[in-house]
Amino acid sequence: MKFNPGQLVVTRGVNDLIAINEEFAKQVMLSLNRHMAGDWGDVCDEDRGSNELALQEGERLFSVYKKEGLPTIWVITEWDRSVTTVLFPDEY
Repeated sequence: MKFNPGQLVVTRGVNDLIAINEEFAKQVMLSLNRHMAGDWGDVCDEDRGSNELALQEGERLFSVYKKEGLPTIWVITEWDRSVTTVLFPDEY
């Protein structure tokens, strides 16, 4: 784990899908583990570089995870590492 993610939360939309789709629930857990390990998923090179700098300077961290057949999810850790949120892009 590259950083402390703080409190882990999911939005209502993500929670609702976790409740009815085991494959999606597993994808969320895998994505959180990747995020905390510094694997930013499907972000562009610029965002990847921003995340690496943010680890050093205490800024917000942003990851994107895509898996065929499942909705894209975003994972955002706040600058102060107090909370990490899993959400759908349209919930931002």
